[in-house]
Amino acid sequence: MEEDVKLDGNEGDHITTAKLDRKISVSEFSCHCCYDILVNPTTLNCGHSFCRHCLALWWVSSKKTECPECRNTWEGFPKVNILLRDVIEKLFPDAIQQKYKDVEGNHEIIHALQAFNNYGNEQNQTSTGMQGNQPRGGGFFSGVLTALTSVAVVLLVYHWSSRESEQDLLVHKPVAKWTAEEVVLCLEQLGPWASHYKDLFLSGRVNGRLLITLAEEEFSKNPYSIENSSHKKAILMELDRVKTLGVKPPQNLWEYKAVNPGKSLFLLYALKSSPRLSMLYLYLFDYAETFLPFIHTTCPLQEEQKEQEEDLFAKFIDLQDPTWRQWREFLVKYVFLPYQLIAEFAWDWLELHYWTSRFIIVNAMLLTVLESFSFWNLWSRRELKNLPQLMWRHFWNMSTHGIFVAIFWPVIPQFVCNCFFYWALYFNPIINIDLVVKEIRRLETQVV
Repeated sequence: MEEDVKLDGNEGDHITTAKLDRKISVSEFSCHCCYDILVNPTTLNCGHSFCRHCLALWWVSSKKTECPECRNTWEGFPKVNILLRDVIEKLFPDAIQQKYKDVEGNHEIIHALQAFNNYGNEQNQTSTGMQGNQPRGGGFFSGVLTALTSVAVVLLVYHWSSRESEQDLLVHKPVAKWTAEEVVLCLEQLGPWASHYKDLFLSGRVNGRLLITLAEEEFSKNPYSIENSSHKKAILMELDRVKTLGVKPPQNLWEYKAVNPGKSLFLLYALKSSPRLSMLYLYLFDYAETFLPFIHTTCPLQEEQKEQEEDLFAKFIDLQDPTWRQWREFLVKYVFLPYQLIAEFAWDWLELHYWTSRFIIVNAMLLTVLESFSFWNLWSRRELKNLPQLMWRHFWNMSTHGIFVAIFWPVIPQFVCNCFFYWALYFNPIINIDLVVKEIRRLETQVV
């Protein structure tokens, strides 16, 4: 009996292998994504294993570092389980070879694996840089962001320290209380040409009360003697606006903000999130004061370009309704390049707001790039059919946010509003630079 049980070493190995072959099947080494035999099995932190190419396809489509089965987030970058791979290749060599051929012939899988491996290389470089190069900081890009942030802080401090108090601006002071110097200040803001008449108004000691009593024929007599018909027309029309409003009408960004603090903050944030809706808002609710100067600046007629004065304000004195050619140009830019309209308008005000206009132009360029990336993502994921639904949701969110701000605006301190305004004006471009760089890196990972 003992002789029957005892076997030599070789016979024991054959019996063990036979028992394994009978008990183990391919289904016990199957991937829970493709439900086929595991190829280059990759084990996650949660313990689940998947084909490496299945995990790559999951990551490319979802952009989530989560287990496809239990949704637990993995840490680090998943590696191939070498022990499990060797066992499977020894047990099922024929099935593995056929699976390798299928994977190598699939271009989608190859691109997904390349993108996944590039992502892993970036993760490894980041972790290595954080561990080994901490004294060097975040690199060149981090230094650029730090420098731009410093510039923005300096500009913010400069505007807060050098500007007059909003209570002392002429946009708040009744015209009847203007001094002769304030009348000249208002006159100078009409443009460089108005400085020629500065001494004439000072010699006549024209204060606010006298200014609103002046008639058209008096400007042709001494001490004014304004012979240029265009200059006289500009002064008379500005005088009519002053008489109507009782104060100086806003003529630059800071005066507009002083008169309309809530609207300026709303427009600044709306231009970032929804430039098309904000321009529609201007057309419906601020047509004469804001929309007309905007469209005449961004979409001028050729005749207007030829006859344009060297100053910025004279061309805004007597604005007519846009022509169909202006509307055509505006609508094309409105649909496809809304941020270009903002950049063109800011460019026209460089003489008045040197650094601020440049911040707005750079921000408009960055937002154009980010919007292009958004459309590209919808196109690449074949989700353009969802665009109407996304637009409606965006319109609803903007409307509800606007109503919410309008309700609580009276109780918000002015200091808080100023902080939000300057943050959106000077710091958003810096944040958008970082977003653009991240989108470019993500796009490179997808393409490769």
